[in-house]
Amino acid sequence: MIPYNFLPDASDKLLTTYLTLRQYPILCGRIRSRMRKMMYSLGILKRDFFEDEVRQAALQSQQREGLRDPLQEESNDVWELRICAMRDQLTDYYFSIHMDTNDLEEIIKKVLQEKGVEARDSLLTINPELAPQDLILKQAMIIEKMPIEDKANLAARLRELKVVLIRHLVSDQLRYINVAREWLTVTDLYEIRRHKIGSGRIGGKAAGMLLANRIIQSEGDEPLKKSVAIPETYYLGSDVFYSFMEINQLLRWNDQKYKPEDQMRAEFPQIAREFEYGSFPTEVIDRLEGILLRLSKKPLIVRSSSLLEDNFGTSFAGKYDSFFCPNQGTLEENLAALTRAVARVYASTLNPNALLYRRSKGLQDYDERMAILIQVVQGEKHENYFFPLAAGVAFSKNLYRWAPQIQRDAGFIRLVWGMGTRAVDRVGNDYPRLVALSHPLLRPNSAPDAIKRYSQQHIDLIDLQKNEFLSLPVHAVLNEQYDDLRYIAQLDQDGYLSSLRSSVIEGSMTDLVVTMEEFLKKTTFAENMRQILHILENRYQAAVDLEFTAQLREGSPGKPQVEICILQCRPQSQLEIAAHVQVPINLEERDVIFSTEFMVPEGMIPDIQYVLYVPPEQYYSMATSQLRADLCRVIGLMNKLLAQDVFICVGPGRWGTSNSDLGVSVSYGDIYNSRALVEVTGQGYGNAPEPSFGTHFFQDLMESQIYPLAVHLDHPEMQFNRKFFDMLPNHLLAFLPDQSALEPYLRVILVSDYRPEHRLVLAMDDIKGKAVAYIKPVTLPGI
Repeated sequence: MIPYNFLPDASDKLLTTYLTLRQYPILCGRIRSRMRKMMYSLGILKRDFFEDEVRQAALQSQQREGLRDPLQEESNDVWELRICAMRDQLTDYYFSIHMDTNDLEEIIKKVLQEKGVEARDSLLTINPELAPQDLILKQAMIIEKMPIEDKANLAARLRELKVVLIRHLVSDQLRYINVAREWLTVTDLYEIRRHKIGSGRIGGKAAGMLLANRIIQSEGDEPLKKSVAIPETYYLGSDVFYSFMEINQLLRWNDQKYKPEDQMRAEFPQIAREFEYGSFPTEVIDRLEGILLRLSKKPLIVRSSSLLEDNFGTSFAGKYDSFFCPNQGTLEENLAALTRAVARVYASTLNPNALLYRRSKGLQDYDERMAILIQVVQGEKHENYFFPLAAGVAFSKNLYRWAPQIQRDAGFIRLVWGMGTRAVDRVGNDYPRLVALSHPLLRPNSAPDAIKRYSQQHIDLIDLQKNEFLSLPVHAVLNEQYDDLRYIAQLDQDGYLSSLRSSVIEGSMTDLVVTMEEFLKKTTFAENMRQILHILENRYQAAVDLEFTAQLREGSPGKPQVEICILQCRPQSQLEIAAHVQVPINLEERDVIFSTEFMVPEGMIPDIQYVLYVPPEQYYSMATSQLRADLCRVIGLMNKLLAQDVFICVGPGRWGTSNSDLGVSVSYGDIYNSRALVEVTGQGYGNAPEPSFGTHFFQDLMESQIYPLAVHLDHPEMQFNRKFFDMLPNHLLAFLPDQSALEPYLRVILVSDYRPEHRLVLAMDDIKGKAVAYIKPVTLPGI
């Protein structure tokens, strides 16, 4: 009702009144009638000429709509509505040309006074639950900009408007809303709306990133505020997901979550193909093309942000896909790559592992829709490559301490050079830098040969020339021209690691070891991260984990400025600990099944009835990758069959790795009923396993209260009862008679076969750093 050229000069009072009156057509009609009368009385308009112009405008609108015989094709009711619309438009047009905002404000005031309403009181007359988002957003902005004394009287109203906006734009999860309403500003919500395609929510991953940044910008000191940012981000609302499925006839797959697991897995390849080659609504394509034009050749990443992701107790870590778009082709090529990436993320919503995860969490019936983040990749160009100096995942609680002086509450980081994908996935024979933030330079093993063996071997990056996301050996990228070389690498000189003092390397480039030592020692990175995690945990009222990138900028001499970019923030999954566990002393050797002192968590598992054991010798002798895949499938079947029993899994190398040469490559859907995963290495069966703490697989274990442990067979203090694991009967065929081919590779051990009327107890003492699995008599009820 306010003419558009009045808006920049309109007072808050006028805007407030206008926004409210939009909901009341009768009042708007009266105000426009007064506007016309004022122009008639001043001779600006003549009533007859004006009504003739209204009629001509209505006829022209019919012609534009292709009506060739209006009398026959349009009813009198529709014609009257058309006339009214044209009359309102022309009234606004002429009033905006000849009158000013004071005239309009006076008219509105008089109309409201006749109804007994003050303009400021009209703020309370809209119902935010039913009003359009634009109306809610504009009214909230008006209140937020008011003088403090006026805003105080409307504090409750502002909170109501913000909660409704958060629920409509961001997330409907109550625990998130309870935190976000205290921190997100109306300007934050306006920016979300401005960068969003579609009308749906932006999902959990986006919600956590935005909230974390706002908290730091509000609570951090000035140096910390300047060091923290988020990427330039655009959103595809969750409603676009269903629009995509509908126009591509994909809604028939919406019942996948209720199907048996075997059927889910059999049908998913077809689902993925159909999604990947689907088309998008024209208006979405136009907006995506506009984003690409705006961002030029900046590399992008398309990330999942489903409505359930990153919530309290359900992180969905690694369940949905993300894809890098190098964005170095033509506009048409880049648009095709972008839409294909979005479609592939949509397809991952129906990935069996994601559906089984939802089923295990009691979320199967929730209408899980997928929103999308399109983000500018953080990093810098080095020759033909693009990557950040550092990236990784940080936790405000350190659940695995490798030395007694490490403080649990100071936090922990998995840190890598390049893209953070190598920090959150257990990929290849590779290792991140593990950082305890209370003692950033303290390593799990300080021997130079161990540091080199467990250092990062590959880097994930974007090859700008090839227009691809790649994983390359670090020595294919490291050279003297890399500006930050001294911060990420050390030189191996005759078994001693020394920091670089100049850009000239005294020796071969292959002698460089990626340690991130000087980055941790010479910058404020570790202290900044410790502060960030502490602030976020305090305001979330829960432990948090954070995915990030980091770059260095010029600062004071010898002290470069650290820039940390928050990519994701969510509540940290933790094991539930009722009380401190003390490992029994003076156990008889024959009662101990295994023990370890390698990064032990805190907890206890009583009454273990079964052990699923994969013998290392047999596993590494398996002839084909298909046989190993069959083994994982059968472990998954046993996981279901033992759902009502207490069992643990024991086997070689890294459980959950993507490389079956390094360990048992199960997924979450194969082991979610297990109570512990015990990784066995040494004696020729691989290196000591790098702790899974911080990976997506680890997140799954924590949420499901599955304890991860590692037993290193070469460690002198370790115990591993070969008689128990190798000599007891194998009950696999009693459960799965048709799996005789896998009997040598998977042993289903019944604990009472070792000693009748006994169960296994696994006790883990974090303070002493020791875990012991031992035999204990069954406790009968009432005794």
